[in-house]
Amino acid sequence: KDVSRGTEARPFRAESSHEKEAVKAILTFRGKPVFGTRGILADFASEAVSKFSDAVTAVAASLGGPLSPMGPIPNRGVNQLLITSTATGSFGFELEEYSTELPLDAVSPIEEALGRVHEVLNGTLGTDDELADTVVETDSRALGLIRSFLQAMVDSEATCAFGFKGKTFRFADVAQVKTSLNRLSQDNFAEKEELLDGELLGVLPKRRTFEFQVSNTGKIISGKVGAAFAEPRKLNDSLEQQSKARMTVTTIGAGRPRYTLIELKTGE
Repeated sequence: KDVSRGTEARPFRAESSHEKEAVKAILTFRGKPVFGTRGILADFASEAVSKFSDAVTAVAASLGGPLSPMGPIPNRGVNQLLITSTATGSFGFELEEYSTELPLDAVSPIEEALGRVHEVLNGTLGTDDELADTVVETDSRALGLIRSFLQAMVDSEATCAFGFKGKTFRFADVAQVKTSLNRLSQDNFAEKEELLDGELLGVLPKRRTFEFQVSNTGKIISGKVGAAFAEPRKLNDSLEQQSKARMTVTTIGAGRPRYTLIELKTGE
């Protein structure tokens, strides 16, 4: 895949001690398309790495707000991965974020996106609640692209290992990839919107979490602040006011419901 698509600039490399080093990851494959450490079928490698890159790019873009169901992914030109080398231990690739123009203490969108994809893949092999914790924070279009990556491996009878920041996720066999794909399918998700009357009790802007007390039951709901709120801290200006909160309620399998705040109107 042409990883420079959408920009003609060369990738940035940190040369100062005040600049952040590029985030790296390793993606390797096993199975029918892989011939030990000798090589990997080009058609499969191109498709699989392309779909993985698309998923990471979409997650990175969604951090700035919900993605539209179709059309170009925003900021695709900078939210990309470079293939910098091949990786052994089966056969695969060393990947690196395209741009690192950030201060040392900053977390880049690609770094956060790689971490989110890692969490989602881990979640697919965990409990329904563990999966829900990762899925509820991930844009639905980005989840669809993660499914496409898994489908590419199922179709070619392949597995992968994904190493990132000292942690490695690994599928044991193709059956496990199929299980992950099924658990991310729409059939395993129940999602609805609810409009609730009550009061917002508090928001933690860094964690993007909230507490809301429902008027007619007194129940306190906690959940995540949706990506539509660019500055979650401003929600604290609406504390303990009569409000209408629109929330997405997501349930996966037999797990408990997860709430995401997508709109808040006060004084109604």
